[in-house]
Amino acid sequence: MSLSKGPNPIDGFEIDPVTIRHVGADLQRPECILAEPDGSLWVADARGGVVHIRPDGSQGLIVQSEQAGFAGDDRSDVNRFIEGTLPNGLAFDRNGDILISNFGTDRLERMTRTGETSVIHDTIDGQPIGKVNFVLRDSRNRIWLTISTRIKNWMQAISPNVRDGYVALADENGLRIVADGFAFTNEIRLDAQEEWLYVVETTGPRITRLRVGEDGSLSGRETFGPEDHGAFIDGIAFDAHGNLWGTHVMRDRIFAITPDGDLRILLDDDQGAPAGKALMEAFARDAVTPELAMAAHGSIAPWMASLTFGGPDLRRVHIGSLRGTTIPWFNAPVAGLPMVHWNERRAS
Repeated sequence: MSLSKGPNPIDGFEIDPVTIRHVGADLQRPECILAEPDGSLWVADARGGVVHIRPDGSQGLIVQSEQAGFAGDDRSDVNRFIEGTLPNGLAFDRNGDILISNFGTDRLERMTRTGETSVIHDTIDGQPIGKVNFVLRDSRNRIWLTISTRIKNWMQAISPNVRDGYVALADENGLRIVADGFAFTNEIRLDAQEEWLYVVETTGPRITRLRVGEDGSLSGRETFGPEDHGAFIDGIAFDAHGNLWGTHVMRDRIFAITPDGDLRILLDDDQGAPAGKALMEAFARDAVTPELAMAAHGSIAPWMASLTFGGPDLRRVHIGSLRGTTIPWFNAPVAGLPMVHWNERRAS
């Protein structure tokens, strides 16, 4: 799926931790990041809204008008991520509003840039929708949604024996399930031609891809890259060459999978730490506990989550995280694949 001819720009590339800079301050669980052409960043925040980081570095929290209780601010307890509002994945709606997959309220929401919030979907086929994780809008204005698990306490789904995650699609025909049976469905991305949908199975732990039909149906399910990453996967993003970048959450590594399916580790902030090894060994035994999970993390962006290409040339890679308070970023040797922005931005 390479978009460029010639050598792969990431050949021989490694991220030097010394070159990593930071933007933003006092953030809470900055899991997902949206980047605008003017340099603005919109960052999910556990206080029940989105932080707008302006091009000059100033920032402000926009709190959702409708909340279901604040999940709290004690980052030492993973169980707080079960109840209360918890913005997770973000996407721009076509009018500039922000679509929020709320991992705490179990619903897809729409928030204006001043905080007015409405619920788009909280059920599917007459049943609770489940743990809504990520939202993606394509060039045809269809909304793709991932549900990690149907289990309310998501920690119970961190198991090699649970595969109840799914992908849903909302279009002119309503909301429907288009693929099911995933191991903790997380982020999804479309390739440049929107011919394939790439799906993170966090506890797979692998990336699956499916061919996208004209009507939004998915078929031809196959693994892209390794069958087993040996670490939980969270976020993914394409660059303009066709490399799929991603993060190993809790092991805190950044990787890329080349168009040929080869895995490259670009940054390892885990370095074989005992806590990370203990976590994966416990997972193999179906014995993961919150204590084991909380002990495993690096120092650059604890529990690395999403990757977002931004900046004037789309080479600035921003790292989202589940336990960080700032946004680390570095310069990549290749530009990212542009995301679908809202209409006015695309027209300009």
